Amino acid sequence: MLVKGGKPDILIFAAVIALLSIGLVMVFSASSVMGIADYGDPYRYLQRQTVLAAVGLAALFILMRIDYHIFKVLALPGLIVSFALLVLVLFVGQGTSGATRWIRLGGFNLQPSEIAKFTMINYAAVYISTKRDRVRRFFTGLLPLLVILGVKFGLIMLEPDFGTAAALAFAALVVIFAGGAHLGQLVLLGALAAPVVWQLVVKEEYRFRRLTAFWNPWADPTGAGWNIIQSLLAIGSGGLFGLGLGRSRQKFSYLPEHHTDFIFAILCEELGFVGGAMVVLLFFVLAWRGLKIALQAPDMYGSLLAIGITAMIAFQAMINMGVVTGSLPVTGIPLPFISHGGSSLLTSLAGIGVLLSISRQCKS
Repeated sequence: MLVKGGKPDILIFAAVIALLSIGLVMVFSASSVMGIADYGDPYRYLQRQTVLAAVGLAALFILMRIDYHIFKVLALPGLIVSFALLVLVLFVGQGTSGATRWIRLGGFNLQPSEIAKFTMINYAAVYISTKRDRVRRFFTGLLPLLVILGVKFGLIMLEPDFGTAAALAFAALVVIFAGGAHLGQLVLLGALAAPVVWQLVVKEEYRFRRLTAFWNPWADPTGAGWNIIQSLLAIGSGGLFGLGLGRSRQKFSYLPEHHTDFIFAILCEELGFVGGAMVVLLFFVLAWRGLKIALQAPDMYGSLLAIGITAMIAFQAMINMGVVTGSLPVTGIPLPFISHGGSSLLTSLAGIGVLLSISRQCKS
């Protein structure tokens, strides 16, 4: 099912290519020292990221040419497969610091929670566009969808991965709200869920320490507050125009995860406020055009799918940059298209491919 005619949204395509290019440059700059220390090769992480970017771009171009309606048929099978993978990772998964988030497949680490995000968005879009007004009825419309979302959220929390679980919940709830769910019901459910979420935060000591460190990182500068303090030092030392590409000081074992979750801090250190503002602007363009595609989509399914993909990427970017700038508590969410990583990059590029497919069929 190929899309005939219609041009993809050029601004989204340009913004993604720009972000991806910035990401490759920053991955090399941030990881070269670590590559030498770990493998004796400064290009080790760049080479891997380049291969993943090439695969992701291939997926983007293929999905951009395929009629997005094919994912309607795949909604239920995709949901089942994602559930199976989320269960499987708890038994055979690999990870670090007590978390099991990846399944090793040859030389690639598959992160099931990334697949779970897209399949949840797609299933919610199909469910709501099929049932239409029934979604405003709680027991026969909204509740079954919330149960599926809750089970997925719970499985991801068992890994544990609070950041990805939050991104999943946010994107799905945006789709549900955009699909016509009763706002009062969602607000009530949010109020009921708040104590549960709070217990999930305070139950684990490391999460509670991150929360208290967010309030005052200097209370524990060598412990829970270390990441935030080092990140702020990197951003602050960058000034307006930065120290210069490749001249970061914080990447020399001061700032943890400097090539993944905290790569935006290294970017601001080397490229300054101007470089950081450019990245924010590119994500703004992506979100703006994504919402426009959702408004102009030819059908309700396409509209909900577009807004879900846009919300997923925009939320991750907002949370990542909020963490790096000390505006939000530390949580492990990569910066889309820029952070080093496989599953997140591939999922984001594939999602953009679907978004561009929808844009090719938009009403003029």
